[in-house]
Amino acid sequence: MKKGCPYGTHRVIEPKGVLPQPALKIDNDMEIYDNEILIDVQTLNVDSASFTQIREQANGDHEEIKKIMKGIVAERGKHQNPVTGSGGMLIGTIEKIGPALEGKTDLKVGDKIATLVSLSLTPLRIDEITEIRSEIDQVDIKGKAILFESGIYAKIPTDLPENLALSVLDVAGAPAQTAKLVKPGDTVVILGGTGKSGMLCLYEAKKRAGVTGKVICIGSRDKTIERVKNANLADVYIKANATNAVEVMDKIAEATNGEMADIVINTVNIPNTEMSSILAAKDDGLVYFFSMATSFTKAALGAEGVGKDVTMIMGNGYTKGHAEISLQIMRESETLRKIFEELYA
Repeated sequence: MKKGCPYGTHRVIEPKGVLPQPALKIDNDMEIYDNEILIDVQTLNVDSASFTQIREQANGDHEEIKKIMKGIVAERGKHQNPVTGSGGMLIGTIEKIGPALEGKTDLKVGDKIATLVSLSLTPLRIDEITEIRSEIDQVDIKGKAILFESGIYAKIPTDLPENLALSVLDVAGAPAQTAKLVKPGDTVVILGGTGKSGMLCLYEAKKRAGVTGKVICIGSRDKTIERVKNANLADVYIKANATNAVEVMDKIAEATNGEMADIVINTVNIPNTEMSSILAAKDDGLVYFFSMATSFTKAALGAEGVGKDVTMIMGNGYTKGHAEISLQIMRESETLRKIFEELYA
């Protein structure tokens, strides 16, 4: 059996010498190397920014969505949206484990897992797309995938529905980073707070900021804002266009008596929300961009252009314990779990 690199460089076809994520094309032959895990794939949870772009390109037509997704995998050997650069993650069953991983993994054949590494670097083969649930960015398929030795994963919990666990694990980095960043007494703004990752961030922010803090939810639709308000996930609820930086700045100034936010967390899945996040933060504040629609160039040059001295964190979807932190929210909050079961499971 062929020996592989822990990071999957042996799968890179073009250009040679790079890691699988930035590669233009990787090998999606499902004959495993000695340190790889073969997965029988059940469901893809496509990154929100990626699926939004694909759905718009397809004008909502499911057959066209299938064609676009199959085309991406055929061209790249992985599901990496060429427009957004992002992927998503998957649920599947372990079919085969390379011999070099014996004693190095707690997995066994037959285990059901969610991969916690992006589809943008995961060798994938789609044989058939059987169902598209466009309202929750999930696609059921018949196909195979490869998990590299360095790849992180979570075993699917038995006390939560599979699709619910997949939806939560897909954005696990956001609430876990929120838990790490927010301190008691902080004023926290969640841009896109009515979405999947946004609601999880609101819950963690409110828990961590405590009674002396203030959590502000920004959403774009009355219906979704009302849902979050009924769940008591924030202290202040604001309807605003996340791409209108001046509108967001003015409304946050009003809500904070001009002091602005200690921490701004951006979970919006559309482009051009960088300046709204930056202007909502106070000088020496912190902005965490979880959204894959974020442009580093726009954020960096934009902050410079308005003379804002803020610390900016580009959305690392991984932080230690992120899977368990996020799944625990579903166990702690019956209200939020009901919302997620209704919307995503």
